[in-house]
Amino acid sequence: MDTTNDAAPGGNDRGNGNNTRASGTELVRFEKVTKRFGDMTVLDQLDFSVDTGKHVTLIGPSGSGKTTILRLLMTLVKPDEGTIKVDGDYLTHEERGGKLVNAGERHVREVRKKIGMVFQHFNLFPNMRVLRNVTEAPVHVLGLSKDEAEARARELIELVGLTEHLDKYPSQLSGGQQQRVAIARALAMRPQVLLLDEVTSALDPELVAGVLDVLRDIAHTTDITMLVVTHEMTFARDISDAVLMFDRGKIVESGPPDKIFSDPEHERTREFLSTVL
Repeated sequence: MDTTNDAAPGGNDRGNGNNTRASGTELVRFEKVTKRFGDMTVLDQLDFSVDTGKHVTLIGPSGSGKTTILRLLMTLVKPDEGTIKVDGDYLTHEERGGKLVNAGERHVREVRKKIGMVFQHFNLFPNMRVLRNVTEAPVHVLGLSKDEAEARARELIELVGLTEHLDKYPSQLSGGQQQRVAIARALAMRPQVLLLDEVTSALDPELVAGVLDVLRDIAHTTDITMLVVTHEMTFARDISDAVLMFDRGKIVESGPPDKIFSDPEHERTREFLSTVL
């Protein structure tokens, strides 16, 4: 199922230095993807795509397969059937001698550089100050110079509102501030698509709004593609070009947020939204 939409978010390249493809071109493609854990089929012959520059939100009950999609893109798990493409390249497969085979680790690493993820839990390096948390991967993975990485990190740390905390350790920050560092760290890798996995679920309620405001700003002022799993329906409505409703590993309904949240067609969507709105 394609998730196309004619309206492209405006903005600049603060969040995404590598995204040179035109908006409207396909960036992520799942084709006939099935994922099982034991006897449980979590994703069932899933087909969908996300275009460059779009913000697509996945909603649905726990266990419906949403987070598994993000984990597949990060290659934390691999599909049992089907293929995934990112920017035209197979993620866990590659073509050799005219045949599609399991990809080697080098191929996977190169394609995965196009993807950034912010997790539920912040996963910051506890022994590194904020600035180094954001510069570490760009230096060692992307090969940026220390000066270039620091200049970009300072820009991103300003974007998430933490300039005065550059020299603090994660333990000296609130949960909301740590999550904002994690957002800056993901953006520092210049991904073409940013994955957000329930990024406010581990936060105290009073800290949620600040993190969501940062993400709204990124959505509205950069051209980065986003694939979002969230139970924050107001946030989803604000930032999404398309919303996909999942149930039992399948997309049961998709469309623009105003349609999904105001006039859903599928009974399962109406049931789910009645419990979260």
